[in-house]
Amino acid sequence: MTLSAQIGGKDRRSGLILTIPLCLEQTSMDELSVTLDYLLSIPSEKCKARGFTVIVDGRKSQWNVVKTVVLMLQNVVPAEVSLVCVVKPDEFWDKKVTHFCFWKEKDRLGFEVILVSANKLTRYIEPCQLTEDFGGTLTYDHMDWLNKRLVFEKFTKESTSLLDELALINNGSDKGNQQEKDRSIDLNFLPSVDPETVLQTGHELLSELQQRRFNGSDGGVSWSPMDDELLAQPQVMKLLDSLREQYTRYQEVCRQRSKRTQLEEIQQKEWFAVYVELNQQIAALLNAGDEEDLVELKALQQQLSDVCYRQASQLEFRQNLLQAALEFHSVAQDLSQQLDGLLGMLCVDVAPADGASIQQTLKLLEEKLKSVDLGLQGLREKGQSLLDQISNQASWAYGKDVTIENKENVDHIQGVMEDMQLRKQRCEDMVDVRRLKMLQMVQLFKCEEDAAQAVEWLSELLDALLKTHIRLGDDAQETKVLLEKHRKFVDVAQSTYDYGRQLLQATVVLCQSLRCTSRSSGDTLPRLNRVWKQFTLTSEERVQRLETAVAFHSSAEKVSVMFLRKELLSEFKQTKCNENEVFHILQECPEQPVAFNEMEQLDEIEAVGKSLLDRLTVPVVYPDGSEQYFGSPSDMASAAEHIREKMKLVSLKKQQLRQPEANTPES
Repeated sequence: MTLSAQIGGKDRRSGLILTIPLCLEQTSMDELSVTLDYLLSIPSEKCKARGFTVIVDGRKSQWNVVKTVVLMLQNVVPAEVSLVCVVKPDEFWDKKVTHFCFWKEKDRLGFEVILVSANKLTRYIEPCQLTEDFGGTLTYDHMDWLNKRLVFEKFTKESTSLLDELALINNGSDKGNQQEKDRSIDLNFLPSVDPETVLQTGHELLSELQQRRFNGSDGGVSWSPMDDELLAQPQVMKLLDSLREQYTRYQEVCRQRSKRTQLEEIQQKEWFAVYVELNQQIAALLNAGDEEDLVELKALQQQLSDVCYRQASQLEFRQNLLQAALEFHSVAQDLSQQLDGLLGMLCVDVAPADGASIQQTLKLLEEKLKSVDLGLQGLREKGQSLLDQISNQASWAYGKDVTIENKENVDHIQGVMEDMQLRKQRCEDMVDVRRLKMLQMVQLFKCEEDAAQAVEWLSELLDALLKTHIRLGDDAQETKVLLEKHRKFVDVAQSTYDYGRQLLQATVVLCQSLRCTSRSSGDTLPRLNRVWKQFTLTSEERVQRLETAVAFHSSAEKVSVMFLRKELLSEFKQTKCNENEVFHILQECPEQPVAFNEMEQLDEIEAVGKSLLDRLTVPVVYPDGSEQYFGSPSDMASAAEHIREKMKLVSLKKQQLRQPEANTPES
């Protein structure tokens, strides 16, 4: 059985919360004790000093198990525990069974114990510090934490051991010639684990811890890292710094070792002097020797030449092989440094100020990745060349089998290339994620810029509406044309507003994906809504004025036609025109379908005209209390001039109607 006790969240005293979930299965107190000892060893002493609040989840367990666990806390963490909350099941345990009163045992236990339902646990702990199991909002994945913890401990163990081994090798190489034998042992000693792999693991772990430190959770609730993770970050960074320092020294030791080997092999060529001396001695014997010794001496001379040639060929081959190995490891070292630089760049959080800086960073990232590709290609070429030389290697000594040694060398070279390929693939995967994130950030900045531009466009449309849309038309037909143009103008503004809203909605989606806060949500959106509200009010006022002007012009024109008809008929009676002339006059001034009351019609027209003139002098009032007028006073006076002229004609008609019909002939 695996216990899932966990440390997560903080109580109201900033103390850590230790949760112990119990299940229906038999709980091993020994396993629980070991688990608690392990968990309590993680927080710092400063955190422990603030105390713990322990939640014992007994909803799926028996009362006697809960009681045993609570009593066990007295021996495990008596000094650190300040409060124990026992979460009871919905169907409470038998009162006889729970007759044991924890509150009476407070002095003996050293901490307070309360029985509480899960839905009332928030009385003692804030909901944001409780997981969903207890009705809280704290995002916590125990398996994820456990996996990360295991990676951290494995890295800590391997890096500490590797540091000791590298220090032993490096310090041994610094002893010089004082202890030649010990030095040779140290130089031949190899690390038990690959330093490149350990460094890669450390970088990935640090990247994960930093991501969890600065990013929020997917659910939108801010996630705060656990104290052990905050403590782990500086530990990982310190170990990585120490590893880089020791590994750099180790690489220099290896380089010096290769150089020393070459020098030693060069020194071995002194055997050639021995060969020359022996050859001279044989030549002298051949000159002074008897004929019976001639065959034997020539055979000995040929054998000496064969041995010398074979030794020279082997030394030349060995030198070329070591040179190829040196070039291979130099390229591998350069590639490793490039991968470290690329990984370090990927581990730094992206926080650019604008889209241009993102593009520049993305370009630099692509250049580094391209450089890594070229480096890996060069490593493969050097490695293949080295493998080809090893495969052609012959025995360096009489009858000596180098198959096993060659296999180890081949495995090592292939292992280095495979490890570099794996590291490069990991970096490529991280680059893909970073590239997507940076492209989304470019799109985010673009949406924010375009949304701000939409606000500017809408502001310009509002300004144009106030300054240039002033005329009311000289007649009903012209006013209707102005009204139709205004509706099209409003459609343009509506499209601009909708475009801005869509851009801001896109920024919200991008920010959710990037787990960041949009600047537009606190600035551009209120500005867009404010300008649109002002435009809407101004547009409505413009429509009201135009519609009033249409009504005024239509009524005035209708009355003018009726008066003209009346005057023509009166003139007809006086001049006694023929029937064709009368018909032509009536066609030009047709009778209106509604009843005609001259004085009422004139009063109504005058009232509409006065209302329109009064409206022209009133500003548009916005929700923030500010006011705006259509155009300048001279512009408004010019727009109202034609209205005033028509109203003068209406007043004149009214005066004519009020005059007594003095000119009418008596019967």
